[in-house]
Amino acid sequence: MLRTDIDQVRSLALKDPVSNCFILSRLQDSSINAWSTQNEISVFENNKIIESAIYNGANVIPLETTAESRVAFAQYLVDSPRRASSILGDKDQVLDLWNLLKPFWNKPREIRSNQPVLVIDDAPLLAPDLLVRPAVLRDLEVLLPACVSMFTEEVGISPVVGSSELIYRNRISEVIQHRKMFARIDQSQVTFKAEIGVATDQVCQIQGVWVPPQLRGRNYGKAGMAAVVDLTRKHFAPKVSLYVNDYNERARAVYKSVGFQEHSTFATVLF
Repeated sequence: MLRTDIDQVRSLALKDPVSNCFILSRLQDSSINAWSTQNEISVFENNKIIESAIYNGANVIPLETTAESRVAFAQYLVDSPRRASSILGDKDQVLDLWNLLKPFWNKPREIRSNQPVLVIDDAPLLAPDLLVRPAVLRDLEVLLPACVSMFTEEVGISPVVGSSELIYRNRISEVIQHRKMFARIDQSQVTFKAEIGVATDQVCQIQGVWVPPQLRGRNYGKAGMAAVVDLTRKHFAPKVSLYVNDYNERARAVYKSVGFQEHSTFATVLF
């Protein structure tokens, strides 16, 4: 992918920097990981102008695709070795792309067809929990079980099956070292955690929000998320976003009380 191509794809993504936060973050890193970016992003051109693109890595993410370009991208994905564990992004684009791929790819574990994307670009409406702080490496052993529990609850499979345990441990260590893990830890118990999954200079996307089941409904989530918004806006980017399953009414109520507002809608096809 040439620099001019990267610039065109970035222009497409900047039409919606909140929804396209992940692709923008990959393009932001392209000067460091140019070879990787070339192999992850494919484009659809019309008269030598890039009209849409698709990210094909651990996830498949369509960008500004049309009915015509999705047919081309579906053929490309069918002809390529499959490495993605999900298709995610704009609801209409994801579901249409999946309909094209369905005859050729294996049955998904789950389709989450309605995931509101939320954003906040101001101070939270609630007082933050002052005991929520960026985690440090000495917190790793305490945080790991909480991270595993959150992942298993959210995705439906454990991230530490077999040889993947060391990989997952290293990933959490890296998040902590980049000061992107936030937690409240009381007497060696994690009572709240969240992390920055993706960051650009405009937007941070939060993931991994978790409160132990026995402590839910006691304000840990609300005050914790208010703290995450404050810390993220202060140290990373002015906008904070996340996406949530439409059926998770408790989480949606928490985010609304903090001041998050609906921005767009994602869908995810999980394999």
